[in-house]
Amino acid sequence: MSSDLAAKSWSEKLPTKVTGLVHGLAIASLVSQVGIIVTGGAVRLTKSGLGCSHWPNCVPGSMTPVPAMGIHGIIEFGNRTLTFVLLAIAVAFLVSVWSMRRTHSSLFKLGLILLLGIPGQAVIGAITVWTGLNPWVVSLHFLLSGTLVILATLLVNRTRTEFKAQEHPSTTKTIRQVSTAAWIFSIISVILGTIVTGTGPHAGDASTPRHMFDPLLVTRMHTAPVYLLIIATIALIVLAYKASDNARLRASLWWLVVVILIQAAIGYTQHFTGLPIALVLLHMLGASLLLVSSTDVWDRANLLPKYQRVDS
Repeated sequence: MSSDLAAKSWSEKLPTKVTGLVHGLAIASLVSQVGIIVTGGAVRLTKSGLGCSHWPNCVPGSMTPVPAMGIHGIIEFGNRTLTFVLLAIAVAFLVSVWSMRRTHSSLFKLGLILLLGIPGQAVIGAITVWTGLNPWVVSLHFLLSGTLVILATLLVNRTRTEFKAQEHPSTTKTIRQVSTAAWIFSIISVILGTIVTGTGPHAGDASTPRHMFDPLLVTRMHTAPVYLLIIATIALIVLAYKASDNARLRASLWWLVVVILIQAAIGYTQHFTGLPIALVLLHMLGASLLLVSSTDVWDRANLLPKYQRVDS
């Protein structure tokens, strides 16, 4: 009986509506998901992909790196340990919305999917090591991270909507359709970008196999959806100012423009300067921010016309 009372007492202390803490944990989830993409890129770019040659142990008989692995072992092991940070944030978020799991089921489901995605990343990470950094598996590892970034962005938007009780002016069917197209183009460009990466020189280890594609051809394939994204974004800006009074959508669109311009500048510069490590890492960060900004635009274009509880 006392255990039941203790459980009830514990649950009664949890938030029953979206608070600053809940929204803050959603932001932390997004930041950490983007962060692990960047640190994962640093592992590959420093040729530390096999710094820990086994999984789950770093080396046979040791969970942690040994001196013989040098700095590469430390870098790879450091990236592995960040998984526990993501896990802690995801668990904390689920706990914070536990009392709202029925009234705000979409928040709880998004949080649960994010939590389940983290061990999924660990499994793919293990396969990556077991296959000697096969470029297709490495791409899958990145794309799952990108998917979690998208989900975390939606989680931030949903909690912000609830926490700030925001009202959202209506948009048009055309805006919703074009925003969906822009979102898809951004995702395709990121997917094709992983093939460019798998064809390039930064393999993560000297013995790692690469795609045998023509680098120029796959680069042009990668840029094709970017041009379509630019066209769709310009169309959205025109539509947002002519057919909608949604100020938040306009602000999101300008953030998307900034990300596209910076990402394009980095992409072209790295291509014509021999893919320097610092620029490649910035381009990976830019890819993450592109997913964030395009998802934000799509979500704002498709939000309910006026504020109401997410699940009402």
